[in-house]
Amino acid sequence: MLSVHTSPLDQPGTGDAGGMNVYVLELSRALAARGARVEIFTRATSSDLPETVVLDGTTADGRVLAGTEARDVLLAADVPAGVVPPVLVHHVPAGPFEALDKNDLPGVLCAMAAGVLRSEAARRPGWYDVVHSHYWLSGQVGALAAQRWEVPLVHTAHTLARVKNASLGPGDSPEPTVRIVGEEQVVAEADALVASTPVEARELVDLYAADPQRVHVVEPGVDLDRFAPAAPGGREAARRAVGLPLDRQVVLFAGRVQALKAPDVLVRALGVLKATGRPVPLLVVLGGPSGRVTAVRELLALASTCGVADDVLVHPPAPRHRLPLWYHAADVVAMPSRSESFGLVAAEAQASGVPVLAAAVGGLRTVVDDGVSGRLVPGHDPARWADAVADALADDDRRAAWGRAARGVAERFGWDTAADQLVKVYTVAAEQRR
Repeated sequence: MLSVHTSPLDQPGTGDAGGMNVYVLELSRALAARGARVEIFTRATSSDLPETVVLDGTTADGRVLAGTEARDVLLAADVPAGVVPPVLVHHVPAGPFEALDKNDLPGVLCAMAAGVLRSEAARRPGWYDVVHSHYWLSGQVGALAAQRWEVPLVHTAHTLARVKNASLGPGDSPEPTVRIVGEEQVVAEADALVASTPVEARELVDLYAADPQRVHVVEPGVDLDRFAPAAPGGREAARRAVGLPLDRQVVLFAGRVQALKAPDVLVRALGVLKATGRPVPLLVVLGGPSGRVTAVRELLALASTCGVADDVLVHPPAPRHRLPLWYHAADVVAMPSRSESFGLVAAEAQASGVPVLAAAVGGLRTVVDDGVSGRLVPGHDPARWADAVADALADDDRRAAWGRAARGVAERFGWDTAADQLVKVYTVAAEQRR
């Protein structure tokens, strides 16, 4: 696995860390549960980071693998029956030990590729069977590694520049030409392209001239054990646990504070509700700045301008083990994104039994079942979003029905299913390479 610009160990919800981080980590774990030895390569952003982090891994009787026992499993010719091999995360020095802007990362790709290729020296020839790259920067490195090791390159884009540039938010900068060219190169080079939804598959073909025979739809998963509906009385308990009031309706936005995710649409919608004399819920923004360090301050300034400063609460991203509490505390989860290849937050919220209001864009049209598990809202007009929020919060019975149905909708998305489908893609890609 290659995840150059962001580590799967980073906290999602701020900077460049988001759903892709969760995707890479959970998919790797699910593949390891099937006996695959998975190594993840990411760029080191601190000299304090260990060269390699060993994750998970269990023996046939359920003991956690560690030390020489973990090493023996990793280096054995075959993984013993019943053993889940550890997942390795390698931090590769490439460029300065600091969080570079994504636009600066093409300058360190040669160093990153050299670090990845050196890893083969510690393995016997033919150790790697497939390279799976995530995001176009990783695809550039992956193409070199796959060629050197004579193995297939499987690529997941996660987001596409041409799609993002067609749906820019106010003040958002277009993706640079170097990225578009880089994506075109990776699409042409990959033996298999993994799209999260049929919508993304069509975008790869229509916008990047991808060979339809090499495009495979594999829907990402959601941890259905971690994200589950709350027990009776769970909403009140969750609100006490996270410090939210019991006497207000709560709309939750979970994600990076950036124009692409469009939390500003929700703030403006609250302003419309107040201006028209309708009840104003508490909007909880669970996330940190991305793109601009001033993004959160700008959002709070907007709330003040709209007259809803007391109705917007910004909280730092929550650790994965506490994220279900935030979902349970919400009456609805809102995703007004201007572009989404999938929409992991929507899947997690639905798995938690919480209805979702989502923009009718990209993968959200697949994840959210309109009128069943929530509502798809056309466009990003704050007045239209104000109506959608007001309608959802005014009808307790319908909202409860959406919440009950949401779990069933989310159960389509499991990491076990995604891993099984990816193994088939790897096999097809190997045949394509041959």
